[in-house]
Amino acid sequence: MNEVLLEARDVKKHFQANKGFLNRNKSNVKAVDGINLSVRKGETLGLVGESGSGKSTLARLLLRLIEPSNGEILFEGDDICKYNAKKMKQLRRDMQIVFQDPFASLNPRWTIGKIIAEPLLANKSDINVKKKVQELLDTVGLNPEHYNRYPHEFSGGQRQRVGIARAISQNPKLIICDEAVSALDVSIQAQIINLFEDLQQEFNLTYIFIAHDLSVVRHMSNRVAVMYLGKIVEEAECEQLYTSPRHPYTKALLSAIPLPDPLEEQKRQRIVLKGDVPSPMDPPKGCAFHPRCSKADEVCSNKTPALEIDGLTNHAVSCFHPEDQNQKKREVRI
Repeated sequence: MNEVLLEARDVKKHFQANKGFLNRNKSNVKAVDGINLSVRKGETLGLVGESGSGKSTLARLLLRLIEPSNGEILFEGDDICKYNAKKMKQLRRDMQIVFQDPFASLNPRWTIGKIIAEPLLANKSDINVKKKVQELLDTVGLNPEHYNRYPHEFSGGQRQRVGIARAISQNPKLIICDEAVSALDVSIQAQIINLFEDLQQEFNLTYIFIAHDLSVVRHMSNRVAVMYLGKIVEEAECEQLYTSPRHPYTKALLSAIPLPDPLEEQKRQRIVLKGDVPSPMDPPKGCAFHPRCSKADEVCSNKTPALEIDGLTNHAVSCFHPEDQNQKKREVRI
């Protein structure tokens, strides 16, 4: 699992926006601002952060559903930003996405059979399409006989299974799960997570798993990257990040996870961040997190910290005052 499948190098996405009187002033919304990231074959990379941190925008950039403003996106060593439409169509087989809303991502006027068959027909697969679709339905735990039913006839969890069946229809190498379980009931979430794990073993899939629920991310991921205001502020192996977070923002996120034991929950000290997430249209100077950080000083407000990697642990953190690596580990029981 050391071979890199996907790599982002200084990837940025700035959207132009209007502001001021009669919207006369132009400004850039820095949705993604200089991301460096690698995903190894066969692993699951968790991507976490508050709403507005740029997670979904980054996911769409990595798939080239939107074009980056700057940077390189390498898939198996090739810069896909240089691909023309023909080469991108071929690459789509290897890169898929499962969206958050299982109803909005499915055409309500098409049967689920037609929905799943669409990528097979688009790529002119020389197979029995109906038989293949029914096999895919069976793979994701749906009745193959429901081939001619419409999305509204299924529950939310079943619709998400249809989306997953469509995603694996081309035997992809990478699937990005963009909040793929957040719209589902807790009991259904567990079933879909188990399905993702089974499919990963069966098809040797690589996942980028985006979620708000940190307990789900811990269960699914091998590594975790934490985003704040368009940047990655910390990245580490999953257990290391959960037991020894180094960035103040990561510590605050982990402190918000509810504990199952009410006595431990009462004893625990929550880290409450002051203020709101700054606007990506007008980010603060220096470290983006410094207006909300209890450790911030003059350096933080004037200089931007680099994402520095510890060579021994591969624990990367972007902070002038990170927690000591040798601190006593505090297990977050979730």
